[in-house]
Amino acid sequence: MYVLLLASAFNSLTQRVHAELRDHGHRVAVELALPGSSLADAVRGHRPDLVLAPMLRTAIPEEVWAAHTCLVVHPGPVGDRGPSSLDRAVQDGESRWGVTVLQANAEMDAGDVWASVACPVPPVGKSDLYRGEIADAALEAVLLAVERFASGTYTPQPQASGHARPLLRQEDRRIDWGSDTTEDVLRMLRAADSQPGVRDDLLGGEWYLHGGHREEHLRGRPGELLATRAGALCRATADGAVWIPELRARRLPGGPATLKLPATLALADRLPPLPEVPAPAESGPHHRTWSDIGYHEEGQVGFLSFSFPGGAMSTAHCRRLLDAYRTARTRPTTVLVLGGGRDFFSNGIHLGVIEAAADPAVESWANINAMNDLVEAVLTTTDRLVVSALGGNAAAGGAMLALAADEVWCRAGVVLNPHYRLMGLHGSEYWTYTLPRRVGPALADRLTAEALPLSAATAQGLGLVDRTVPCPPGDFPRETERLAARLAALPATASRIAGKKAARERDEARRPLADHRRAELALMHGTFFDPEAPYHALRRAFVRKERPTATPLHLSGSAVRPRGVTGLAAPDAAPGPDCC
Repeated sequence: MYVLLLASAFNSLTQRVHAELRDHGHRVAVELALPGSSLADAVRGHRPDLVLAPMLRTAIPEEVWAAHTCLVVHPGPVGDRGPSSLDRAVQDGESRWGVTVLQANAEMDAGDVWASVACPVPPVGKSDLYRGEIADAALEAVLLAVERFASGTYTPQPQASGHARPLLRQEDRRIDWGSDTTEDVLRMLRAADSQPGVRDDLLGGEWYLHGGHREEHLRGRPGELLATRAGALCRATADGAVWIPELRARRLPGGPATLKLPATLALADRLPPLPEVPAPAESGPHHRTWSDIGYHEEGQVGFLSFSFPGGAMSTAHCRRLLDAYRTARTRPTTVLVLGGGRDFFSNGIHLGVIEAAADPAVESWANINAMNDLVEAVLTTTDRLVVSALGGNAAAGGAMLALAADEVWCRAGVVLNPHYRLMGLHGSEYWTYTLPRRVGPALADRLTAEALPLSAATAQGLGLVDRTVPCPPGDFPRETERLAARLAALPATASRIAGKKAARERDEARRPLADHRRAELALMHGTFFDPEAPYHALRRAFVRKERPTATPLHLSGSAVRPRGVTGLAAPDAAPGPDCC
């Protein structure tokens, strides 16, 4: 069928629906619901077989749902209605939730039900839950609903009753630091992650708090700031303490949107002297403390985990991760696993920190070089196998970081965006070496030019990914440990390691890594230091969440699937003409 996606933004769920519907043989296009645009005119122009709304904050006009079957993905069980469904589920401590695909009608979230899938609610932030368990349930429900619609024989079921709840406002999220327990505070913070954050008074200013993690040891007066760690703040609760990784200043009336930044960077000179309390040297999943970088070993396998808010890696993040990587390389292991967590692997350079810098061009340059240093360290590791384990999505330089490893493993629900074009960048991180090495030069050029999301299954079919792991998000770390132990024990692993140095030397003789880096960075330098380059306006619009004026052509005109980038097509599949 031809399926048109209506969305308020091409967010993670919309991207996954887009990619997986294409995997199932459907033609897919996207129209964004934007101020001043007519969804009715857009739908008439597409003439789709089915309209699907994976993430839509506005109502579908009657002239659209009266003329087309329009299915809406609601992140709540049957009968749940309202704009803050997932926020309330997390804040109320629900252990089970669900996703419902319902038909649009005159009453929001009250239409007939085409499919509904339940899911657990683990103790994680709302955005992590949304990209994990909620996205898995949503895709199961969407594919079932689309199959039922395509059959022409299914009758959707009316909702017997419903419970409409209003928008969750900041007064409902307020933290009372004097009396709220750590568990209460964590529920508030997790329910507001990553938007809208929890508004709070701190050091004489109003801030939005983003993210929250339990601290097991530090204690102080309720509300007191206790310590810093890797840019995060530790703040005392009534019975313990929490780590808060990011802050965002309150927006001034009529002023520009403010930026989410590492907490210590956001506070800058307001921050009083606090001790920097590093995480333990070995801080893996069995250690009850928070750190954005952790390392532990199981037998012959080292696990270097990292989790940065939004998957963004600043210059400081890259340098700290590089230091941890170099330390991990000194350990007597056979296999080194990068990542392995349940959420974002990496989305590349930190556009928010860059935008907040005194000179964004200089910070862009520092950040891309720090990313390159990290990728180079992975590429030149020849004394062990390196595995990138992606429990969550990866994009741009983060996707290229993953490709630097010997093997790439993805959870089955991961979405990859191996391109830079939409930010006006040529890209670096040695992608001109790693991407063609995986898929060949022609397909590498097409993937970066078309700039469409890829499912893990399609990425494996193209050769970008070596293994997909079908498991729930919370099981991915354990599955990674099991698979890595098996890889380390294989007799062939020793011979693979023995051959790595010779293979690297052959590639180096063919074209040195330094040459790839020099050529890539020459183009990046020209963009960063050209104030008229589109990158600067695109970066500003992205981090300040400015809405586009029209749906990008590569989305609205992508109804015809390009051959060679679908399903399980091989890297050498017939290229065919580019469609958009």
